[in-house]
Amino acid sequence: MKNIVVLVSGGGTNLQALIDAQNRGEIINGKISCVISSKSNAYALTRAINNGIPTRVIQTKDYKDNISYSKAIHEALYEEYADVVVLAGFMTILDALVIKAYPNKIINVHPSLIPSFCGKGYYGLNVHKAVLESGVKLTGATVHFVNEIPDGGAIIMQKAVEVKRGDTPEILQKRVMEEAEWNILPKSISLFCQEKIEVIDNKAFIIEE
Repeated sequence: MKNIVVLVSGGGTNLQALIDAQNRGEIINGKISCVISSKSNAYALTRAINNGIPTRVIQTKDYKDNISYSKAIHEALYEEYADVVVLAGFMTILDALVIKAYPNKIINVHPSLIPSFCGKGYYGLNVHKAVLESGVKLTGATVHFVNEIPDGGAIIMQKAVEVKRGDTPEILQKRVMEEAEWNILPKSISLFCQEKIEVIDNKAFIIEE
């Protein structure tokens, strides 16, 4: 059974999707063993506590820089025996120290179809605003491994979502979460825990039985 450690900063909607999938028995050979928040008032902590999941708070504001904060996260992941780390609305870019310690073991969900609308500055509603301004007809979500390039790691799963006339960034964000993010994130984590993902030359392949 692999230990899944989830890093959060806010409301924890993607964390809730993982918890719900776990409660339905859809995450095979893995369990959420700890939720670590960068903010003490993040509602994601309440979601974890309500489901009996241990929590830790490691606040960014308590550290002088990103390197010292990343060291604290690295130590916590070691103490929690993390097998896989999930970034679920975690609003801090981790230093290479953590990424090198967990190669192809840190998983993020991004609210677009990478390589479109990704990289530096593309997060949260910014992504959906850019999608609507561009006039594309399809957007979606991508689950990928994290490397030292923002949104540049191997893509595990993607799911497309229709852009509709009259969409606002908030409406589109909700549709992308409900139709894509909450669907492919638990599936990707389950595949990882079953050791069914192989990475070759920064490309992820799902091992079919």
